[in-house]
Amino acid sequence: MVGIVLASHGGFADGIAQSAQMLFGEQDNFAHVILKPDEGPDDIRGKMEKAIASFDNQDEVLFLVDLWGGTPFNQANGLAEKHDKWAIVAGMNLPMVVQALTERMMDANATAKHIATAVVQPGRDGIKTKPVDLMPKTAAAAPAADKAAAKGSKKSIPEGTVIGDGHIKYVLARIDSRLLHGQVATGWIPAMKPDRVIVVSDSVAKDDLRKSMIREAAPAGVKAHTVPLKKMEEIAKDPRFGNTHALLLFENPEDVLRAIKGGIDLKNINVGSMSYKEGDVNANNVLSMNQKDVDTFRELEKMGVKFDVRKVPSDAPGNMDAILKKAQTLLDEKSNK
Repeated sequence: MVGIVLASHGGFADGIAQSAQMLFGEQDNFAHVILKPDEGPDDIRGKMEKAIASFDNQDEVLFLVDLWGGTPFNQANGLAEKHDKWAIVAGMNLPMVVQALTERMMDANATAKHIATAVVQPGRDGIKTKPVDLMPKTAAAAPAADKAAAKGSKKSIPEGTVIGDGHIKYVLARIDSRLLHGQVATGWIPAMKPDRVIVVSDSVAKDDLRKSMIREAAPAGVKAHTVPLKKMEEIAKDPRFGNTHALLLFENPEDVLRAIKGGIDLKNINVGSMSYKEGDVNANNVLSMNQKDVDTFRELEKMGVKFDVRKVPSDAPGNMDAILKKAQTLLDEKSNK
């Protein structure tokens, strides 16, 4: 596994490491070192050497640093000159770090140089403005070929056209009351590689503000849509979506049950988070349920649906049966009071 060192002036590297681990959990072979105002080059070089010495594999090391030509970069560069497999990327931001951890998670044999190449574009794509027209023209302008392709893609495909095998591919179906947020955008989307994220919700489909926020939260290169359940049933049966790889997001298990009964072929459900609402009990630190939720999960279970209880891809799967039993016990105790 490639060892990753984040390095910066001041506490930037500490903060960005903490943010990344909120999304991925604690990471092995992952260090962050900072240059304090009263320290010099030898101090941060010593911290880098100590961090690298703690790694399982010191043959492959990637430095992500804040500023090209700054002291952290210069010291990393001095160390890397003696190791032809090591690599350095400057201009560190959170999307870049997230991509580095994703690449390492998805391919245990990835090299430092491979990951260095892979993080550059996500780092650039993470820079956006609102309003969009604040972006410099050179950054915002798409190449002519891309514009032509985008224009061509707007042409409607005649009904009945069969694309690919005519069946939409569900790379992940997830229950998450927060829908499209950081753990999904930076964890599940890079891991599952959908080309579309589809929020399936009658209530959200009626809320223009939430729909807009979901569209804007999608990472570069991935389209995000919000559709009511009936529309999703139509999409599932439409052969024009045969080449689509979709990540579905549901707010609750009841909508998943309705979707499956409506003909959407889902055999595995990732259970991410369910926020507390009145009448719920806390089955664990991220899943709050009422009796209807527990009953719905049990009905899905009887239909042969499997549950993958994880907030992010790097988490160990939770025991859904134990979670449901705990929720039922707490609900019974609550009703008997």
